[in-house]
Amino acid sequence: MTTAPSAVEGSSPAASQPVPKPDRIDPITTSVIQGALENIAVEMGYKLMRMSYSSIIRESEDFGAALVDAEGRGLAESAQSTPLQSGPIPGYVRGVLRILAERGDQFRPGDVVMHNDAYSGASHGPDVAFIVPVFVGGRLIAFAATTAHHLDIGALSPGSCGIVEAIDAYAEGLQFKAIKVYDRGVRNDAGWQIVRDNIRASDLVVGDMDAQVAAARIGAERMVELVERYGLETFDMACEALMDHAERLMRQAIARLPDGVYRAETAIDGYLDSPDANKKELPIVVTITKKDESLTVDLTGTAPQVPDRPINMPLEGTADIAIWLTIRSVLLDTEVHGHIPVNAGLIRPISIVAPKGCLANPTFPAPTIARFCPGNQLADTVMKALSQAMPHNVSAGIGNLKVIAFSGLKDETHWVHMEIFEGSYGGRDGKDGMDAVDTLYANTRNNPIEDIETHLPLRVLRYELREDVAGAGKWRGGLGSVREFTFLSDGGASVEGEGHRYRPWGFLGGKEGMPAKLDLVTGTQSRALPSKVPYMAIGKDGRFVCYGPAGGGYGNPLERDPQRVRTDVLRGYVTREGARNSYGVALRDDLSIDEAATKALRAGAAS
Repeated sequence: MTTAPSAVEGSSPAASQPVPKPDRIDPITTSVIQGALENIAVEMGYKLMRMSYSSIIRESEDFGAALVDAEGRGLAESAQSTPLQSGPIPGYVRGVLRILAERGDQFRPGDVVMHNDAYSGASHGPDVAFIVPVFVGGRLIAFAATTAHHLDIGALSPGSCGIVEAIDAYAEGLQFKAIKVYDRGVRNDAGWQIVRDNIRASDLVVGDMDAQVAAARIGAERMVELVERYGLETFDMACEALMDHAERLMRQAIARLPDGVYRAETAIDGYLDSPDANKKELPIVVTITKKDESLTVDLTGTAPQVPDRPINMPLEGTADIAIWLTIRSVLLDTEVHGHIPVNAGLIRPISIVAPKGCLANPTFPAPTIARFCPGNQLADTVMKALSQAMPHNVSAGIGNLKVIAFSGLKDETHWVHMEIFEGSYGGRDGKDGMDAVDTLYANTRNNPIEDIETHLPLRVLRYELREDVAGAGKWRGGLGSVREFTFLSDGGASVEGEGHRYRPWGFLGGKEGMPAKLDLVTGTQSRALPSKVPYMAIGKDGRFVCYGPAGGGYGNPLERDPQRVRTDVLRGYVTREGARNSYGVALRDDLSIDEAATKALRAGAAS
């Protein structure tokens, strides 16, 4: 097997021989090529997981892998990675192509480009992409790329999350704007040394970056093999057919919606402890106009950007992904429609309008590193707007998650750990909300306790579900978790989060969920913290207690099956008092259902 660079520079027989151009491509060949592209992306993802050093990739799966054509159009993405990592990869590629063109440069065989510019396609600085061009017969045909969230990016405080007081993009860490870390196959040692010298936990971070490069090169190799098997003309036609097919699926789904205008508004905490009103309780406004087979998503009315705090969302890389993913999930639910090809065709019928300078379309150098939680709230607002057109296809309000960056020094060496504290889903038609999970455009996982306590000076004292907090409904909201960490040595932490001020919305008579909260315990003193906390030193035995939010309820709680309420009581999800007060279900001392009392309670509550 040849590597991608040698396959490019040489002339393999299949690539060099002329291939007759077919008049059309049959659907079976197209389907086979689709499967091959998807398998390549999945293989890239698994190879990256297995080669990575840090738990954020290995365990949390906070990475992306995707294939993109020569124009920057998405062809396939890794199914096991988070949508907020794989989804922006076409934007990364387009941003790199623009920058290289401005420099008078271009991709060549053997190149590997590193990129994390939030104003040129990247989602935010810690999500670094490595892009490998795919050449066949001397022609650039595609790109294989990986992204991953890195433990540190050289910002003002340890860790790559919780950088919540950065005043501009330069305070957020190293900016890699289309940097060739391999130039025609030659490693750029100086560039790599700059990275190593300017980040904490450099062995872990650079090791993860090397894994990304290797996984992207594997993807490039597999694409060359695929093209050599079917021929370049057939491959090109298949890619166009697959994008056209995805577009038809989306247009058909949109066409089933009634024409109209659907508006929703929510708000984010912002900086609740700030005296500046422009930095807290910030609105997100979504207006969706449906006409025929197209949607326009207008964010006019959303709060202006915060010029000196990093909760702004890049339009390309964060806001667009939140919108596209939510629409795709609601309109083309895989439980109903089966497997959906994820490529550029899906987004063709959707237009996005976002005023320049708003929270969802900031101008450089407004900081963006903490864009995750506002973006998740944007996705939730899109869901809320769509609920007016498709009430049986949405969930009630989500409980947003938060991320805590733990860090410290051990033997003059930095240790850094990023922990994702789960949110929860709202109830939906026929299903309760999922408990203690990442939500919407983040399907990352938490780290196993065993992994944390084996490698880090941290101890997990509690990991359990909250009781009696879920939004009541015919289908209840999901429960948040309670997680408690203690420091075994002096260290520090910073927090990036949302959802301390506003309760997740209930739907169709369902009740609102419960906000999150965070406590810092030192000795006998406990102090409530806001959803965003800049780096703070924490001494040995200091404890973080994180209470995850609970999702909103769906439907009238008095219509919930009493047996489901009883089961929730038996599991400790709801108290007897909660069953009575929220659901009108009376339980005897032995927790059997008192049917007569229940009937009376529900009749009284309904009158």
